[in-house]
Amino acid sequence: MRVRVDWAGDVRFLGSTKNGQGIIMEASTSEEETRIGASPMETVLMGMGGCSSYDVVNILKKMRQPVENLYCDLHASRASSVPAVFTAVHMVFTVVGNVSLAKATEAVRLSVGKYCSASKMIGLTAEITTEVKIENS
Repeated sequence: MRVRVDWAGDVRFLGSTKNGQGIIMEASTSEEETRIGASPMETVLMGMGGCSSYDVVNILKKMRQPVENLYCDLHASRASSVPAVFTAVHMVFTVVGNVSLAKATEAVRLSVGKYCSASKMIGLTAEITTEVKIENS
């Protein structure tokens, strides 16, 4: 894996993959109303949510569950001193479709506990808790 981060002035940075996909990042110290990018730590948290959500959808499909949509809300706490690592992350997975709550819960457990690389790394410094909700369509 290879990425590049370019300084775009002030507290703004442009991240890009070797294939040209990109994101804008800004330090969280910049004015909230003028920020156009996520902070680097917000992107780490989004990466964790994306990694695990990808797993959960794939696991549910293998379980032959009719998942129509999924979203994951993440709430994190950070250490008060530098380095301000994540100390706790609560992940709320909402699965849309006529899906078994037991199977969705198992898919989340497998993802966060076994398959998601981002969760495994963040779990070295943070307690990760999960919650699963089903929205029938």
